[in-house]
Amino acid sequence: MLFNILAIGDIVGQPGRKVLEKKLENFIKEQNIDFCMANAENAAGGSGITVDIAKKLFSYGVNAITMGDHVWKRKEIYDSLKSDQRILRPANYSPLAYGRGHVAIKSKGDCVIGIINLLGRTFMKPIDCPFRAADAAVEELSKQTNIIIVDLHAEATSEKIAMGWYLDGRVSAVVGTHTHVQTSDERVLPEGTGYITDLGMTGPHESILGRNIDRVLKSIVTQVPTRYDIAEKDLHIEGVVITVNRETGKAERIKRIRVTEDDNY
Repeated sequence: MLFNILAIGDIVGQPGRKVLEKKLENFIKEQNIDFCMANAENAAGGSGITVDIAKKLFSYGVNAITMGDHVWKRKEIYDSLKSDQRILRPANYSPLAYGRGHVAIKSKGDCVIGIINLLGRTFMKPIDCPFRAADAAVEELSKQTNIIIVDLHAEATSEKIAMGWYLDGRVSAVVGTHTHVQTSDERVLPEGTGYITDLGMTGPHESILGRNIDRVLKSIVTQVPTRYDIAEKDLHIEGVVITVNRETGKAERIKRIRVTEDDNY
């Protein structure tokens, strides 16, 4: 039996939430999606997430939320990180940090899905090793399920590719987030792990990584710090659909998706 998992790239601000509200429910129905996960570390004004926003994303059809380096931006989410297993923070933060970095969640047909959230180290602030954190999380989740999806929130392409090969055959998929640019390298690795370097961005694409073009250009050209406002036009949902064999936990297909405001969903 096959199981379809939708993994959505970084949700940026109110525009990203808006396109999900309009399109996600119908997309899930029409594409026979069994489980939906989304990276939402930029969902609140472009940085962090709030309790109300998390509730809205769940109401739109998201089953699990992963985060990244902006997870601590909104203090009000700290209690929810402890109490709501559907919201993850990277597993390679200190074990003393709020929340959890991996979780097993029951989905349709009593199928249990393991989710692991990791943060890269290259060009990022110092953090524990994501590879060792992945080993520990996979070992624990494998006792509960053979379907495991990893979100590696990282800057460097090489680090994400390395993680894909490192976990090939041990997890169902490794998907990258953080750079906001969807890559075209999706494939199933030799031992059955689906892989893509970056899921892309859910939000305004007439922008520079979701931010107002003029503001970013002013900062880059003048080297004067400028507030990066969220852009508003050309909204997309980006990500992948991973088709997993429930018996083996192996990915059979991985397909990039891009849903625009004009698409009939």
